[in-house]
Amino acid sequence: MNTQEVKLKIGERELCLTTGEMAKQANGAVLVRYGETVVLVTAVMSQEPKEDVDFFPLTVEYQERTYAAGKIPGGFFKREGRPTEKEILTARLTDRPIRPLFPTGLRNEIQIISIVLSSDGEYDPDVLSVIGASAALHISDIPFQGPVGAVKMGYINGEFVLNPTYHQLEESIFTLVVAGTRNGIIMIETEAREVSEEIYLSALESGYKSLLPIIELQEELRVKCGKQKRKVELFELNSQLMESIKKDVLHRVQEINLMTSKEERIEAMEILCKQLSEKYSEEYSPEEIKQALHEVQKEEVRKYTIHNKRRVDGRGFDELRPISCKVGVLPRTHGSALFTRGQTQSLAVTTLGTPADEQMIEALEGEMFKKFMVHYNFPPFSVGEIKPLRGPGRREIGHGVLAEKALRAVMPSEEEFPYTVRVVSDILESNGSSSMATVCGGSLSLMDAGVPVKASVAGVALGLFKESSEEILLMDIAGLEDHYGDMDFKIAGTRNGITAVQLDLKIDGISVDLISQALKMAREARYQILDIMETVIDKPRGTISPYAPRITTLQLPPEKIALIIGPGGRMIRKLINETGAKFDIEEDGQVHISADNEDSLNKAISAVNNLIRDVEVGEIYDGKITRVTNFGAFCEVLPGKEGLIHISEISNRYVSAVEDFVKVGDEVKVKVIGIDDLGRIQLSLKQAQESQEQNGSQNLKSSTSSSPPFSTKRKRNHPRNFRKR
Repeated sequence: MNTQEVKLKIGERELCLTTGEMAKQANGAVLVRYGETVVLVTAVMSQEPKEDVDFFPLTVEYQERTYAAGKIPGGFFKREGRPTEKEILTARLTDRPIRPLFPTGLRNEIQIISIVLSSDGEYDPDVLSVIGASAALHISDIPFQGPVGAVKMGYINGEFVLNPTYHQLEESIFTLVVAGTRNGIIMIETEAREVSEEIYLSALESGYKSLLPIIELQEELRVKCGKQKRKVELFELNSQLMESIKKDVLHRVQEINLMTSKEERIEAMEILCKQLSEKYSEEYSPEEIKQALHEVQKEEVRKYTIHNKRRVDGRGFDELRPISCKVGVLPRTHGSALFTRGQTQSLAVTTLGTPADEQMIEALEGEMFKKFMVHYNFPPFSVGEIKPLRGPGRREIGHGVLAEKALRAVMPSEEEFPYTVRVVSDILESNGSSSMATVCGGSLSLMDAGVPVKASVAGVALGLFKESSEEILLMDIAGLEDHYGDMDFKIAGTRNGITAVQLDLKIDGISVDLISQALKMAREARYQILDIMETVIDKPRGTISPYAPRITTLQLPPEKIALIIGPGGRMIRKLINETGAKFDIEEDGQVHISADNEDSLNKAISAVNNLIRDVEVGEIYDGKITRVTNFGAFCEVLPGKEGLIHISEISNRYVSAVEDFVKVGDEVKVKVIGIDDLGRIQLSLKQAQESQEQNGSQNLKSSTSSSPPFSTKRKRNHPRNFRKR
């Protein structure tokens, strides 16, 4: 196949799609170029359907080659290892808009691989991965009901910015990724800083209009080189079996659907499935019977909701499940909360750490440090199952990052609160919307920990049943509605606006008008949830936990850093040993000090203050004799600063031997009488005594000053909670 190329200007750069030169043995392969960022995306489908699976076996992988940014990986092996968090999130972002567009019943394995080959350090390749996946599928012989277009939007100084750079995203009040088909919006991912629904909706409209030309660009590429779509065997439920099940147990399925307890409903369905398997064992496999029974259940859940204008759990369309909240549920943690909504429960725990606990991230755009983290755990007991415990999966990572985005908007700046903060959400029960329970529980636990957050944050998931022209929005969906519905629309925010959004669909798109209705419903739900949460705790506690470390940040002149560290690190080791505190020193002069208690912290602050003080001529200091010679004695007047008491300045009397007057370890008061051009300090013991006698109770300038000569540096927080060093 000859090389084919199509181009289109999007934002400030030209988007170029090329095929026919690389990866020609894949079913479809497209090279996506935007500026100097290049992503290769391939699509491959197996020849035969995968046996014994009841799901669509699609996998999406995203990989960032470090050579793309002219770097060699760190670590011992010097090669890329397991997927990073960024790679997992981008793989999910690529998967979500294309998954609904494959034929129902497709069981052939499909693998999409996106590889970043070149990165200019200005644009995130994530949107290019989405576009490339759609284009590779569209020109291939793989059945696909696309294409999909995708763009990223920012909002700076009252104006929308299409495909903003990393630098522009730092200034933007939101980062919005929107993907869509000709039939509407199909996927949304957003992090925002309390943006209003009106501005957000305008951004969606603008983004959707901007992605339509990308769809046409892919159509143009398919006209040039597209393959004929392969005919594949699709799994279909046996219609005769469906009718037999409806005839036998339809009324029982309807009764089961109305059970309020998830456990009872699951148990009843398992018993019913077993009975049907025994009855039809000679004609159908247990798997066929199970799938047919659940399809009947799906039809009945949707039919009941649409026809009765009520949900199977008895709620109205705009009604929340019962909510309860608790804070301070664990005695030794820094902050904790238990948030329960229906049969979904999150135990959220906040831990405060030092700057040394920041997470270092090696990214294509550079090394970054992250000081706020939310981690989500989904143990099998939360849904009454038994599974081996392994590391976090893609879903757990994705849910944690979504909650992190929702909460980051209200986190204090670094100068307000220098702690590294980690929130862990353990899902103890799950029946829908556990990620939004994590947002609510996380907000409560942050306040319980005394983190000075700007406001409470709540989240809710909305669902959709769409039949013909009828569209029914559902507030706060439970597991059954999530499983059998057409939409999972998660929206989090404060009373002032939206902080995070995630939209996933099982259909090929919804209108901006429907999204507008959903945003209004979500705002009403959010206010109701916040009302309940704020009856438990409505503002951060005035003090942090006694078990949390104490931290302060000092801003020193950069040239003074060497005094803190000392030759070969001798001084910093001495400070650590004497004060029990930990020190994190940065090149710009910031010194982060952390300690287990206030006494240790104050001792460390005083020690640093003494180290950076300058010795002043004419002042009297409390000193300590460090060495004695035949011509005088050396005395330390401040940490690391020694001066000489010449033998002539020891006493007004005749001094035949210095040891007769002072010994090593003696604590004495000395006066600074001079500092020569080389910085050598000249001290006098006798003049200090004379000054004391003359002035009586002289106000000594001691080495434990209560007003340290430093100032707090104002530092703007990075909106993504990363900062480069």
